[in-house]
Amino acid sequence: MTMETATGWGYTIRQNDKIIIKQTIIPTVESNPSFQSEEDAMKVGQLVLEKLKNDKSPTVTKNDLNLLSIKI
Repeated sequence: MTMETATGWGYTIRQNDKIIIKQTIIPTVESNPSFQSEEDAMKVGQLVLEKLKNDKSPTVTKNDLNLLSIKI
């Protein structure tokens, strides 16, 4: 689920109606910006959800961001 922040967009991931991840900034980016668009936040949130479903670490890398064409 996406959410608007004061400076852009973020996402949350829920499990059993409990928020397990709340991401308001772009992971791995040192200046800590929010996502520039709701679409970018959704793409990364979906990636993280897929990783969790496949019992993988939900860590997002710079390569993941590049592959998803996330604007920084």
